[in-house]
This record gives sequence, C-alpha cells and structure tokens, in this order.
Amino acid sequence: MNHINVTINGRQYRMACEEGQEIRLLKLAESLEQRIVTLRGKFGEIGDARLTVMAALTVCDELLDTNARLRAMEDELISLRDVRTAAADRAKATQAAVASALNAAAERIERTTQVLNRTIGGGVAIG
Repeated sequence: MNHINVTINGRQYRMACEEGQEIRLLKLAESLEQRIVTLRGKFGEIGDARLTVMAALTVCDELLDTNARLRAMEDELISLRDVRTAAADRAKATQAAVASALNAAAERIERTTQVLNRTIGGGVAIG
C-alpha cells in the first residue's frame, strides 16, 4: 500500500492507495479541489465544511446523471442488438427464398429446354 499527500480545500491529507493508483488519486483530489474553488467563487466564503459538502453533492449529482445515461445507453444497446439479430434473420430468410426461386426458375428453364429439344426433334439442341 502506498501513501501520497493530497490537498483539498487548502488542507493536506495523507491518503493510502494501491500501488500504481497514485496519479489517479491525485487527479481525483485535484478535481474535488477545483470544484471547491469554483463553488467558493460563486458563493464566497461560506465555510469549509459547507463548500466540501456542496462539492461532494455536485459530484454525486453528476454520478447519478451519468449512471442514468449509462443505463439508457445499455437499454438502447440491447434494443439495437435485438434489431440487428432480427435483421440478420430476415436477411437469411430472404437469401433462402431467393436461392429457392432461382433454383425453381433454373428447373423450369431446364424442363422447357428439354421440351423444346424433343419438339424440334433431330434439329439443333438448345441449351
């Protein structure tokens, strides 16, 4: 377990993190610090605890919105997969129908050719 120091709202905190997560933790702390600075700019000095709580609430608000968008996108993805599967099934059915129609047409042409050859008799064979 590694330890790093982060600054949030002007105070230093020693934080533990897993090895390799130091930079991520620093970025998280910087993000929270930036939110606090922004809120301080909007509301002035309203108290450290209040600013920190407001910053945390804005993070939670964004997280809730992001989770809702993620769920909507997951639902849309499921729907699109279902549409894709249905389209692939229709394409296979269409291919089978076209192949069947072409085979039937080829058989009719072959039968017609045989009839014409018998009708003409000893003449030149067609096909």
